[in-house]
Amino acid sequence: MSQSLADSLPGKGGSGLKVWLKSSAYTRRLLLGEGGDPWLGAAPYLAYFSQAQGLLRPDVAVVEVGELFDSWLVRHPEVRAELGSKRRLSFPLRKLLEQDEPRRLLAEVVEAVVANLRGQTPLVLAMPSPKHWLHRANVLAGRSDIELDPDGIEDAAMYMADLLRSVSSSPVGGVLLEEHPDDAAMGETDLERYRPLINVARHYRWSLALRPQGTGVAESPVLAEFDAVLSPLVALPAPVSTGVDVSQFLWSGAALPALGKAQFYFVEIPETQRPEFVLESLARLRA
Repeated sequence: MSQSLADSLPGKGGSGLKVWLKSSAYTRRLLLGEGGDPWLGAAPYLAYFSQAQGLLRPDVAVVEVGELFDSWLVRHPEVRAELGSKRRLSFPLRKLLEQDEPRRLLAEVVEAVVANLRGQTPLVLAMPSPKHWLHRANVLAGRSDIELDPDGIEDAAMYMADLLRSVSSSPVGGVLLEEHPDDAAMGETDLERYRPLINVARHYRWSLALRPQGTGVAESPVLAEFDAVLSPLVALPAPVSTGVDVSQFLWSGAALPALGKAQFYFVEIPETQRPEFVLESLARLRA
């Protein structure tokens, strides 16, 4: 049984979550070598995952769903060639997410990870935001100068919600939607267009977190429907918890900002960071 993310969030009265790490790029290079791929099957992924957990001891166990599909697409170039076969903006993402093989792999990975965690750490499925995944799928389809529209973003959220339903039988602790730094150049994010994902997370009683780029979403009333926001700039009052992104402070050796009520630290570990410095820095953070 997976622990719910909400049970750990300080804004919800929890005390278990103090540091949330984004570490997949770092742990893949460290444990698997340059270009190493843990997504060749559930067994190799679990071996990699358990090593990474033992190394960093994170408060949140994160499975990077976008990386799973990226890996699978590299090994299936024939599917990538089909992504642009229809002109509709949302078709490339729909074509990608409806593939049976990566959906089965995701289900197997989630089942294996849940068993490995034994309810001691919340499992969060990290996904690109609908806006970012829609844009990326079109780029993979060979389309340039893409202009995203609100309906296309809502369609993307709908296809992602359907993907989440495929793992609904597993006790997932939460879902994280991550924007890419370049997404801010594509205009403000209308969180209401993420409604299909918000609804499916609420239906299954999964916690929902957002990692936005920029501060535009701070004015959206929809943000109050999220359980946590990860950002160096956006802070919300309880019951929404704020993961204060202190990556720049930590890796530069600067003093860390003090945490307020309903806040915890969020850190992204650079891919090429030295292991000794990572462990020293995380110890400083947790102290």
